[in-house]
Amino acid sequence: VQLVESGGGLVQPGGSLRLSCEASGRSFSGYVMGWFRQTPGKEREFVAQISWSGDYTYYADSLKGRVTISRDNTENTVYLQMNSLQFEDTAVYYCGASRKWRMSTYTPLDEYEIWGQGTQVTVSS
Repeated sequence: VQLVESGGGLVQPGGSLRLSCEASGRSFSGYVMGWFRQTPGKEREFVAQISWSGDYTYYADSLKGRVTISRDNTENTVYLQMNSLQFEDTAVYYCGASRKWRMSTYTPLDEYEIWGQGTQVTVSS
């Protein structure tokens, strides 16, 4: 599976963006999918995760209520809808794929096997 993110860009504070991550390959539905973000000099930070079927999701506490993760296994795509964007949401956003799911928390960064190249989100007035 290869991942390609899109949908990033420049947005004003309070605006919205929808990021997409399209997967190539036939085993997309066999992966847990997640979104992470990273700013220069900082570690990659968890944003959201969705289960194989899309029935279960996890969100970073700081982003709950502002982001929604979803997936379409027929289109091999996972989405991240982001609303009420703030300056501190500026980052490169990465999608990742993992075969591991934990019952009480999100799959940690080092258990993600495949990453996309990232898409830049800049929140600026």
